[in-house]
Amino acid sequence: MKEVDVVRAWKDPLYRSHLTAEDLDRLPGHPSGLIELQDDQLKSISAAAFTTAPTCTEYTFVNYRRCCPK
Repeated sequence: MKEVDVVRAWKDPLYRSHLTAEDLDRLPGHPSGLIELQDDQLKSISAAAFTTAPTCTEYTFVNYRRCCPK
């Protein structure tokens, strides 16, 4: 498998779905690795409110008020 095909298989799920079982076996693992989160980890992350606006507080974010000054 050519390098360009390997990268395309990593990035494009539609392309990857058309590969044969033999091609998938020869496909090296993605360099970023596999990340698996448990359900409780996902719940704790989704429950937190994060914002990058410097003037936004958790209170204004949660209450959907304008965080940034005009």
